[in-house]
Amino acid sequence: MSDLITTDVREGVCWLTLDDPPANGYSYEMMRELDAAVLDARMNEEAHVIGITGAGEKFFCAGANIDYLGKITPTFKYYFCLHANETLVRLEQTPKLVIAALNGHCVGGGLEVALACDLRVGWRNSAEGARQPKLGLPEVKLGVLPGTGGTQRLVRALGKPKAIDWMTSGENHSFDDGAAIGLIDRVIEADSIDGFREKVQEFARTFCPPGKASKAVGLIKRACQTGAEVSLDAGLALERELQQQLFQSDDAKEGIAAFNEKRTPSFRGR
Repeated sequence: MSDLITTDVREGVCWLTLDDPPANGYSYEMMRELDAAVLDARMNEEAHVIGITGAGEKFFCAGANIDYLGKITPTFKYYFCLHANETLVRLEQTPKLVIAALNGHCVGGGLEVALACDLRVGWRNSAEGARQPKLGLPEVKLGVLPGTGGTQRLVRALGKPKAIDWMTSGENHSFDDGAAIGLIDRVIEADSIDGFREKVQEFARTFCPPGKASKAVGLIKRACQTGAEVSLDAGLALERELQQQLFQSDDAKEGIAAFNEKRTPSFRGR
């Protein structure tokens, strides 16, 4: 493995950084490292929230490395896409909140990675004359479709007409445009990449102990991610089972006790 994904746990937030300059485009090797990093973050009891970002300040991720795609066989491409789908589903189903910190352009497969995250936070560079990053799914311009979940997750995020418009036009859009239609949850203004990263860290910390019951946050995510894809009866059954897990948790005991004692709870994520 060649450190295409770097990992750093800070104050309860496990940051996974896509690191293959200049555009942080992914290959099978990067996806294998991301897959392993997601599993490690799941098991890490010090990691209450997972953050995904890109190295540098120009690209979150430009998607699959096009030069790489030109060198592999159609059969390899198929299995590459299959594994990428499996990796993003694993990320999506992990019972910890996942935040995509969009530090630069987020296009093609990069947006597909971000769509598998629970929240998307974009950077508006407030430095004078700064070029603003873009997001979009331009695969149609290569004669292909978004093949790492884009056709499925964008429809679920935007509805069919808007998603089809975005994908068939292949145009890129500003982060503010993405925020206006709910594709980006918030845009953070900062005049440097370091300032952006600091503000995203502060935001991610709001979902961590002691201020927030991160176990409850993670199971709310699980109830929504799985429940949205099943019948109402099945979703309600899942909700009851997850609620029972929380009733048995230390944090639920602390939260209820703090409420009754009229004090601020101190959660531990357990």
